[in-house]
Amino acid sequence: MMNDLFSGTAPVRDAHRFDEEQLTEWLVANVPGFCPPVLVRQFRGGQSNPTYLLETAGASYVLRRKPDGPLLKGAHAIEREARIMTALGPAGFPVPPVYALCADATVIGTPFYVMGYVEGRIFWDATLPSLDRHLRAAHFDAMNCVIARLHRVDWASIGLEGFGRPTGYLERQLNRLTRQYLDDPLAGRDPHMDRLIEWLTANVPRQDKATIVHGDFRIDNLIFHPNEPRVLAVLDWELATIGNPISDFAYHLMMYRIRPLGVTGLLGTDLVAAGIPSEEDYVAAYCRRTGRTELESLDFHLSFSLFRLAAIFHGIKGRMLRGTAVSADAYRMVEALPELAEAAWRLTRRT
Repeated sequence: MMNDLFSGTAPVRDAHRFDEEQLTEWLVANVPGFCPPVLVRQFRGGQSNPTYLLETAGASYVLRRKPDGPLLKGAHAIEREARIMTALGPAGFPVPPVYALCADATVIGTPFYVMGYVEGRIFWDATLPSLDRHLRAAHFDAMNCVIARLHRVDWASIGLEGFGRPTGYLERQLNRLTRQYLDDPLAGRDPHMDRLIEWLTANVPRQDKATIVHGDFRIDNLIFHPNEPRVLAVLDWELATIGNPISDFAYHLMMYRIRPLGVTGLLGTDLVAAGIPSEEDYVAAYCRRTGRTELESLDFHLSFSLFRLAAIFHGIKGRMLRGTAVSADAYRMVEALPELAEAAWRLTRRT
């Protein structure tokens, strides 16, 4: 039996159905070795892009597509996901193999790509309650190793020239998030978000050496080996670009600063009792692997990361109000938006 990737699958939701016969024809023509018939089911998890499991007698595949309806500019960039995974795979970085990209929206209603199904474990709770206490630190170390490894990849040498601009990452991120926040009036405004936009823009730290950044590196975007503390694949590359690695790591580190809010968090957990490394030790391990002595302006990057997550939840709120939010957990995330924005603002006061 397959493991429950993304907490399992279910029949395709009515709002996300498409012409399966037309998809099958396209798969036969574009995915080497694809043999119908195919059973299509939808993964329960995920917020941004609807994701489906395609099962045939000989193999299983995963399809990621853009959602239906009006989309914010630059959002749901499945073409970028496909490109970076296609580049990273041959370099030995753990990603699913990408088989085909379809930019033709007439096939199933929106562009999509098809990748291999990687069987393993996804942990939706960073406290790792399903593991024995003595195994948890090794899984955290594996996670730390992978993000450090990503930030050491020579992006130009693997064909990612032009994938992102190596300078001005934080300014562009702030501008994009601010624009998306302000351009979605249906989702409303938050006073802490408004203050954060002004403060963050005025306090951007100096540029760090540019690397590949994942943009959403969380434990629930990783597939671990079924029995070992080893990452088999990193998922959900929609926000990947060339940018600031400290910012990327701070977004990952944010798990230590938040409680579970629709995304996993460790705040309130007795880390020693749980067998989970402290934030300080986790940062030290990353620095050791990347050759750093410290992470400059970490508090700014953590505040920015909290703001960014709040902005993502703001976008989910807009999609929920329009009826296009992908996950049934959207309401929980929307409720957490004010708490995240307030936490980000408190951190700026300390900075």
